[in-house]
Amino acid sequence: MATASTSLDRSSALPAARSSVVLLLRLEGLIVAAISAVLYAQTGASWWLFAALWLAPDLSMLGYATGRPCWGARIYNAYHNYAVPGLLALFAIVIHARGLMPIALIWINHIGVDRLLGFGLKYSDGFGFTHLGRVGRKSA
Repeated sequence: MATASTSLDRSSALPAARSSVVLLLRLEGLIVAAISAVLYAQTGASWWLFAALWLAPDLSMLGYATGRPCWGARIYNAYHNYAVPGLLALFAIVIHARGLMPIALIWINHIGVDRLLGFGLKYSDGFGFTHLGRVGRKSA
């Protein structure tokens, strides 16, 4: 009788890291990054603002300082998915808040570049376990 595992077997997910699905997700990141950069340029906002805020979503990595990878993953993932910046962009359009759109586009660009580079959403097993495969040093 097989028992259900409370955690996904990450070793079985490793071949997927080399699959065409991961390639498509990385290509999607490239396209999102390119489109968001072009749209950002159209806003007329300062590229200094872009540079200053581009790494802001990575402050969510501080969630791992709690010592609980599950919470670290939740906090990181809350800031590294397209839902919140997408809603921010929609909100900016609906209420005509021109100052919010550049922030949303910077955030979207950051996520797109992360996906392109292979930094995906995190699993609770630790920072190196992502939906795009393992990141970081390979264990011997």
